[in-house]
Amino acid sequence: MRWSPALSWWSAVAAVVATACAANAANILAVETMGGISHWNFMSGVLRALVDNGHAVTAFTPFPSPDGHRPRDNYTEVDMSREMLTAVNHRLADVRQKWKNPFGRVYGWVRLSRNACDKIYGHPAAEDALRRHRDGRHRFDAVVVEPFLSDCASYLAGRLSVPLVYVTPLPAVGLMARWHTGHAANPAVESSLVSGHGIPGTFAQRLSNAALTAYCTVAMVLANAALRYVEPREYDTVPPVTPSLVFVNSHYVSEPAKPVAPSVVNVGGIHLKPPNGLPEDILEFIEQSAHGVIYFTFGSTVQMSSLPENIKNSFIEVLAQIPQRILWKYEGELENKPKNVMMKKWLPQRDILMHPNVKLFISHGGISGLYEAVDAGVPVLGFPLFGDQHRNIDNLVNAGMAISMDLFSVSKEALLNHVVELVNNKK
Repeated sequence: MRWSPALSWWSAVAAVVATACAANAANILAVETMGGISHWNFMSGVLRALVDNGHAVTAFTPFPSPDGHRPRDNYTEVDMSREMLTAVNHRLADVRQKWKNPFGRVYGWVRLSRNACDKIYGHPAAEDALRRHRDGRHRFDAVVVEPFLSDCASYLAGRLSVPLVYVTPLPAVGLMARWHTGHAANPAVESSLVSGHGIPGTFAQRLSNAALTAYCTVAMVLANAALRYVEPREYDTVPPVTPSLVFVNSHYVSEPAKPVAPSVVNVGGIHLKPPNGLPEDILEFIEQSAHGVIYFTFGSTVQMSSLPENIKNSFIEVLAQIPQRILWKYEGELENKPKNVMMKKWLPQRDILMHPNVKLFISHGGISGLYEAVDAGVPVLGFPLFGDQHRNIDNLVNAGMAISMDLFSVSKEALLNHVVELVNNKK
């Protein structure tokens, strides 16, 4: 169902009947504040669990379901694709410049978060929800939202006077953990979300991790305070709401042991669905490979075609030497494409990884994709690019599930050796 300014009489009757038949169901308002497909995949996994259990969900999303693919009658979407910028198929250099590390970037990140709040709260559907609440109609029971880096995400819960649930698609609560849960991580044992390692094992790593944690904490406070002063908004006048629950895309299969606040619930893997049938051409390509298949993608955010030519050529030369076939998510065409490579602009990742003939996953280290690989029992060759990806891959390395490489210093010899090791080592 898509939101419309005025409900028809029959829609109103249906809503009343549905409410009467599900007296124990909650009416939930969900808000996705980030324009990343991986972010929405995790949020939609949480919402799917709520919808399947009979709760009514109204979701603001920049990635609306295709027409005719509404999950259930108790699910309504507000299409934000025109209002919000989506991070899909960007150039590698641009993405790394924006997200590589927090130094000098926190102010821009917080501003991006507040811009998303501006778009959402200015939408007629949000104004309608607040108006109906003031009129005593269409009351929501809870607000579910991805907070990212600003307290502005809690505004609707404050205005509607309902409990707040935060949903974070990253494998940790994030840079605002202290404000969301009251818990401050010990930097001597728990790595920052944007650090380059999973566990601070050496003195140098503990020292740099402590400095990074301190910087992010101070920078977040200053950036939010500065933007409230320079660009005041209506949502700044409402006191921030402390979340009652925080659902985190984390799981002990890859995350090291750490203390967790009582309000934090780890639900890593909740986005996983039963595999569907593969398209005929992909299925034939996989099953006719006598030595197995390697799946190669850097996710939805980065354009693989924007890789530097020397790095791209290194991959091409190495992949041409191995006996396995390669499924490569690639946006364009290559004149020197090896015969054992199939390229497509989009590939059904979950379904491919679940096929028993897939032997290796070459990945950038997005946490949701890594959980798909772990669930399928496929080893990972990681090339972390930015954000939490270095930490994610390093955790899998420590668990014996992956090998990590630096994309910008990759050699053909090392790449070939690591591919052969991961494909042939039964561990």
